[in-house]
Amino acid sequence: MERWQSRVAVVTGASSGIGAAVAADLVKAGLVVVALARREAKLRENKKSLPTNLQPRYHPIKCDVTNEDDVKKAFAWVDEVLGGTDILVNNAGTFHYGENLIDPGNTEVIRKTLDTNVTAVVFCVREAFSSMKRRNFDGHVIIVNSVVGHTTERIPGGNIYPPSKYAVTAMAQTYRHEFAHAGTEVKITSISPGAVDTELVPGGLLDSLGIPYLSPGDISNAILYAIATPPNVQVYELTIEPVGSQMSKAQQ
Repeated sequence: MERWQSRVAVVTGASSGIGAAVAADLVKAGLVVVALARREAKLRENKKSLPTNLQPRYHPIKCDVTNEDDVKKAFAWVDEVLGGTDILVNNAGTFHYGENLIDPGNTEVIRKTLDTNVTAVVFCVREAFSSMKRRNFDGHVIIVNSVVGHTTERIPGGNIYPPSKYAVTAMAQTYRHEFAHAGTEVKITSISPGAVDTELVPGGLLDSLGIPYLSPGDISNAILYAIATPPNVQVYELTIEPVGSQMSKAQQ
């Protein structure tokens, strides 16, 4: 991680779960972190939980990543105050359990999921890449995907979540080509975890389904691994599942 010392990483969905874990770990690894989330109070709590000497490296910013103006303002602040975005960890996501695509009255769930899991990724990657390209800096874009973005196995009550992650898989492939065609060596890594114990999953659901799960720290470790690779190495896709995981259990 030496080449990333004092570089700027923007982490979305940083108030809890994977986002909170990776934001803290990046600060501890010597980076400056801009933590984006809607829950500003939670971001400030996360900052206070860091060692006192590291807190100045953690910048909490209230931002609804589904709001294009919010995203533009946040990244403009990073450019103006910190010099630009060097790493983007696009982690913000949502999952609504218990509804199917064919259920009536689920329009709001579908819209919110697509806005958060798909459209917000476009907003954030666009701003981050523009910053990197403008400064001629070959940074790194991390997108937190999911194993369900690569399989047709069913999550009961998953609604539009699996299709939204399929879209993310296609987007990561598209970004890889677009970054290269733009004349840059900006890296793109899609991180696809299995089940992770976060606020997105209703309490006790994974245990009740008999599904083994990962911790947010497990995913943060994988993200730091991808970032730490040499300039000539790109981890394009990284799938992480707990030992004993069987997607078929989710079909029962």
